[in-house]
Amino acid sequence: QVQLAESGGGLVQAGGSLRLSCTASGRTFSAYAMGWFRQAPGKEREFVAHIRSGAGGSTYYADSVKGRFTISRDNAKNTGSVYLQMNNLQPEDTAVYYCVAKGLRGGYSRTDWDYWGQGTQVTVTS
Repeated sequence: QVQLAESGGGLVQAGGSLRLSCTASGRTFSAYAMGWFRQAPGKEREFVAHIRSGAGGSTYYADSVKGRFTISRDNAKNTGSVYLQMNNLQPEDTAVYYCVAKGLRGGYSRTDWDYWGQGTQVTVTS
């Protein structure tokens, strides 16, 4: 079992930046792919970014965030963190952001992920 806890959400003006953090515990963190999804009011939950397991995991992004968001991870023996640096935020980025985890490899679909955090709210004003 993996426990995920997000932090770092908040209110920011368009063009600003936020850094989301997700702390994972429960298993060997480095063996898990990690990612972020988001859900805006009235919309489906959508893929944002993910990073493969291991120290130099490959990264993948939704087209809507490429060039603005960066995912990274900090591995430790049994706990670790994944981060989402969000720059040049826009009102359409407003959503609840969820941290996700999956053994070895994740994907672009919600069903590709086994573990979910509770979410953190990001609100971008124009």
